[in-house]
Amino acid sequence: MKKYLAILLAALMLLGCTSFAAAEDRVGADADLIAAAQAEGELVVYGSCEESYLIAACKHFEELYGIKVSYQRLSTGEVQTKIANENGNPSADVWFGGTNDPYNEAAADGLLMAYEAKNSSHLLKDYYRDPDGYWYGIYQGILGFMVNNEELQRLNLEAPRTWDDLLKDEYKGLIWLSNPNTAGTAKLVINTMVQMKGHDEGLAFLVELDKNIAQYTKSGSGPSKKVGIGECVIAIGFLHDGVYQILQGYDNIGLIIPEDGTSYEIGSTAIFEGAAHVNAAKLWVEYALSPECVELADDAGSYQFLVIDNAETPAALAAFPELDPSKTIDYDFADAKANTSKYVADYFDALGNAADSRFKTE
Repeated sequence: MKKYLAILLAALMLLGCTSFAAAEDRVGADADLIAAAQAEGELVVYGSCEESYLIAACKHFEELYGIKVSYQRLSTGEVQTKIANENGNPSADVWFGGTNDPYNEAAADGLLMAYEAKNSSHLLKDYYRDPDGYWYGIYQGILGFMVNNEELQRLNLEAPRTWDDLLKDEYKGLIWLSNPNTAGTAKLVINTMVQMKGHDEGLAFLVELDKNIAQYTKSGSGPSKKVGIGECVIAIGFLHDGVYQILQGYDNIGLIIPEDGTSYEIGSTAIFEGAAHVNAAKLWVEYALSPECVELADDAGSYQFLVIDNAETPAALAAFPELDPSKTIDYDFADAKANTSKYVADYFDALGNAADSRFKTE
């Protein structure tokens, strides 16, 4: 009996080693890092991508490594505020998804831990990562407009083609944007206007745009979710969110890349400074930069462009050739890292009393 148990235990150990060796091969993480992460046994993730993708990524990480993963979906602004308040003693280990301007702010505030990821060698462009390793890109999304074509036709209106078109009186009360206090998408809009038009002119544009805004949603994807049903006629946000809505059956949605230029997000991942499970966090970053993780996005309804050379972009995007990620400005990440907080403060100062109940936080 003892001999049988010994053989069974050896077989189980061999099976476990084989499983984790396979995970190492598929993700590209070092065996020593995997062992150290498994010794910690836990990982806590704050996710700012869509919840379906967050759940899929966390469950698959558990399957690969046997590490218990706890997760919570929060907007980028919520994560940034939460870890700032926790001041080096974060309640989570890693941040996953969401546009990277808040990541840059968090890095500048000393809230992220630098880590040189092995799998960063697969990134297609240098700017898909922080130079010092504070964050790494996992996908790219194009900023633009999503419109309800049926509502525009009913109102006898043409769709906007440029940012300046959004200022037309005819669009008053028809446009939705997200709240810069809670959503990285809105911070990117502010940075984009400042970079395209200059500081003063960019803020002046945003103040004029405010006159046509019906609501500022808590989440960056919030406006896109209201276009198909007609509650929002013109949404400003990432066009892959519109792709998701179209594939859900809302074929009345049109996707527009502004003709006068636009920018893009780099959805990112990072380790929090002071993380309790630092080895599991490092392993997560390697995993997040591998096909094992990013290719889950397609089945989870997240249709962004991928930024590593060994993974396949979601097949659904082939039906939307107009979504060309090269049709964007040369976004200045250094300026965004240094000045996003200032530009957001300047924006609310410029709005004054216009910053009212339309700015949702729930």
